[in-house]
Amino acid sequence: MDLVTDDREHRGSDVAAELARSGALDAIFDKIDSGELDLTGDGGFIPGLIKAALERGLQAEMTSHLGYEKGDPAAVLFGNSRNGTTPKTLSSQVGPVDLNVPRDREGSFTPRLVPKGSRRLGGLDEMIVSLYAGGMTVRDIEHHLAATIGTELSHETISKITDEISEEVLAWQHRPLQPLYPVVYLDALVVKVRDGAHVRNKAAHIAVGVDIDGVKHVLGIWIQTTEGAKFWAGVCADLANRGVRDVLIVCCDGLTGLPEAIEATWPRTAVQTCVVHLIRASMRFVNYKDRKAVAAALKPIYTAADAEAARVEFDAFTVSDLGKTYPHAVATWQAAWERFIPFLAFPPELRRVIYTTNSIESLNYQLRKIIKNRGQ
Repeated sequence: MDLVTDDREHRGSDVAAELARSGALDAIFDKIDSGELDLTGDGGFIPGLIKAALERGLQAEMTSHLGYEKGDPAAVLFGNSRNGTTPKTLSSQVGPVDLNVPRDREGSFTPRLVPKGSRRLGGLDEMIVSLYAGGMTVRDIEHHLAATIGTELSHETISKITDEISEEVLAWQHRPLQPLYPVVYLDALVVKVRDGAHVRNKAAHIAVGVDIDGVKHVLGIWIQTTEGAKFWAGVCADLANRGVRDVLIVCCDGLTGLPEAIEATWPRTAVQTCVVHLIRASMRFVNYKDRKAVAAALKPIYTAADAEAARVEFDAFTVSDLGKTYPHAVATWQAAWERFIPFLAFPPELRRVIYTTNSIESLNYQLRKIIKNRGQ
């Protein structure tokens, strides 16, 4: 089907190029240049061409339905006949198209080119969904279509179009997954979600997996009131039910109970605490003027050659003046130590991949851009 469509598109473009070369379109181009003729929008040239083509096709359908050409003297031999036209306006990517749809006296004519009840030409729905996915609100899309192509669609119509993708989203959420992902990143993002008549803050639990070819995939997004280890356990179970049999390394933040929830699903998986989250947590109660010094003192720990060298650096930080001044930072690293050191067993090239959830943070950045525009 795609090949046929592509061939048609190429033939149409070839015809247009041939007409332009022949000079047949020169008069039209002159009117466009002088401002006498608009290409798109209400009353535009392209909507007019679409109108002429559709009406010609509808008349051909009516001829096929009745069994005789318009004006044929033998029409009196047939029981059914033409009975004028019905006006109909279609919204399109290039502006409104006003059609005169033919009708018959028996009312048995059912056009296939422009089905009954249709109000939009193909392509417009895809444009609206694309604009919505790009972060535009329903009101923004309504104004954008009116300003750019002269097509006026109601807020309710656009909402119905965007709601039609919910089935595709549901299918995506339940799609089967690969049996093995070498690395999976888990993180949560707080978003505003409309809940009935109220807008509430909820946690979007996001899982990103890296397949054996090194390609990242968003495995799923789950919405819950708050981030919690119990819910993460349900996320891991859902991934397992969709086909994930094993994960080598899961990189996540330091949420209490999360490592246990992961290991309950994949017992042999190495759980790596995100070093960036760990640094942020250890900086929580550090005086602003000392943050750079503490960050510099912590760096030798997570850049050490191996776990033993990291322990030496950590012990040195513990007994240092900064370690004594900020015991909370020491306690944070001490509590997360067993979940922090797994990545130190890997070479530097792999460490950069698994020591932080930055791969999922880039996705969060894109989501925040959309949330900023939409509100909820």
